[in-house]
Amino acid sequence: MVEKNKNIKTWETIARISIAFALLISVLLIVNYVQYKTMDPVESELILGLVQRLNENPEDAQLRDEIRALDLLSRKAYFTKQWQVRTGGYLLLMSIVLLVIVKQMQLNNNGKQVDLSEREDGFENQKKTRLWVSVSGGVIVVIALAFAFLNHQDLGENLNQAIAQKMEVKPTQETQKTPVPHETIIETPNDNNQTPPKEEIAIVEEVQEEAKNENIAEETKPEPNQKAIGKKEEIVKQEEQVKEEPSKVVAEVVKEEKSTAKNFPTEAELKANYNAFRGFGSNGIDFHKNIPTKWDAGTGENILWKLEIPIHGYNSPIIWGDKLFLSGANANKREVYCIDRNTGKLIWTYDVSAVPGSPEKSPKVTDDTGLAAPSLTTNGNLVFALFGNGDLVALDLSGKKVWDKNLGATNNHYGHSSSLVVHEEVLIVQYDIKRNPKLLGLNISNGEEIYKTPRKVKVSWASPVLVNTGSKMEVILAADPIIASYNPKTGVENWQVDCIFGEVGPSVAYGDGIVFGVNEYAKLVAIKLGEIAEILWEDDELLSDVPSPIVKDGLMYLATSYGVVACYDAVSGEKYWENEFDNGFYGSPIYSDGNIFLMDMGGILHVFKAGKEFQSIASNPLGEDGMTSPAFMDGRIYIRGNKHLICVGK
Repeated sequence: MVEKNKNIKTWETIARISIAFALLISVLLIVNYVQYKTMDPVESELILGLVQRLNENPEDAQLRDEIRALDLLSRKAYFTKQWQVRTGGYLLLMSIVLLVIVKQMQLNNNGKQVDLSEREDGFENQKKTRLWVSVSGGVIVVIALAFAFLNHQDLGENLNQAIAQKMEVKPTQETQKTPVPHETIIETPNDNNQTPPKEEIAIVEEVQEEAKNENIAEETKPEPNQKAIGKKEEIVKQEEQVKEEPSKVVAEVVKEEKSTAKNFPTEAELKANYNAFRGFGSNGIDFHKNIPTKWDAGTGENILWKLEIPIHGYNSPIIWGDKLFLSGANANKREVYCIDRNTGKLIWTYDVSAVPGSPEKSPKVTDDTGLAAPSLTTNGNLVFALFGNGDLVALDLSGKKVWDKNLGATNNHYGHSSSLVVHEEVLIVQYDIKRNPKLLGLNISNGEEIYKTPRKVKVSWASPVLVNTGSKMEVILAADPIIASYNPKTGVENWQVDCIFGEVGPSVAYGDGIVFGVNEYAKLVAIKLGEIAEILWEDDELLSDVPSPIVKDGLMYLATSYGVVACYDAVSGEKYWENEFDNGFYGSPIYSDGNIFLMDMGGILHVFKAGKEFQSIASNPLGEDGMTSPAFMDGRIYIRGNKHLICVGK
């Protein structure tokens, strides 16, 4: 009986706390709503006045910076208000649920109902008082929930109109579909009476708030920036045709003037080097010959040199000429390294710091991703590096900065790992982050946006793959729920197939008109390209969550993180063989000189013959753990372990 009374008192205490907490949150939500109605967080007469002054004096760069800073503050105020309202509503609902549970537990502990005739006469007065308090509290809670809903809804609807009014931009049919604008622009007069390009005066700050799924951004057509490298390039497009699916936009470029920008590398030059993650086009196929197959870091057999990398990173080496590039990062420092690939000497180190917009604190990441997972890319004139905090830098080959910028918070729960790829004047970034995922095309000479294509996908750690599919160049991306292709110069979608799900890590592979995508707990899928991209075959027996597949001579090779490697017929899906290794794989297989090179997480680089039968050639220990993919150049292999970079050669 004593124990029962203690339980009753405990539940009564919890009930009182729940009621007090619910009333407190309710009052705060009501006050928040009143404040919003009396002072809109996104309205600012000061910005309106500054914009008017900029119209009168368009060359005032300092004034433009002030507008950009104030615009950013107003957007941050919007985010803060939305977070307060949403969090308050959730807390209020949780306290009500807790109160209901407590009351039920009280009834269970009380056992039977109380006989009111045995109570004192004052009990009736106490009962009435409690009833009025309960009713009043319930009314306050209902009003608070209603105000929270109205406040959250009003903020989303009013922000687009407020910013459009500030910048005197009339909403088009496209912007009316989107709750918040992607960018704010204003036209400035020109003394020469020529039509100038639109000048971007506000930070391109995505403020689309998630609705039913915060991982999915509102689908709009790509927003091309009219600035092009060197001389201007005008792209004439056909009218875009929107199919029945609202998420799929199909457009064809009917006229595209050849770029006049100089020094774009030819296909032969790209194949002769190793300019991206997984080589040419990031597709996993290498074109060098006389590649060694056996070495031993412990004994020094066929080891030409070994270099300790100052700061750890999981990005793989890229090479142009005699220069090899890597990056490393931790919570306090980000660096780019240039190494003489012949001697192993460190030529220069660039300290990536003071990047405009870079966050003060680095995001939290897991140990197997880190802050320097994306591999670099180069076009032979510039080298580009992206880090887990969103910092992006372009350097010339002597280590001098050309431009830098921050792409915005990555907010991925493991860390950002998508590598870079470059096509002519466009640096391509797959930025499938938690909020507002997108494909970015940046001008290689100054970092300005050429296009920004929103993607209706969830977080992805895969990298873009750039291939010539016969009639055109395509950049192909994988992320839940689609594998999709885009024009690498305009960002316009070519096709998409709904076929993948989960936390997608592997990149796609392409060969002979077939695209292969895979993800663990999903499936392995082959997509046949043509007038319509369609699924050719599927399989769900062996799946990868990190290593990317490769395709060569009608065969598709797939490695898994649990140590199994398999070979399939690319057209039929028939499995020719599978082999189990002692360690799992995070690095991706690379085809080179008739063999497949694949490093396991124990730092052993396995070499086996490419073909319909498994034939092991060698298993070569690196002497330390590793999770990267090797690079190849002029009869040598360059392998990054967790601590060192090692050069293998005959």
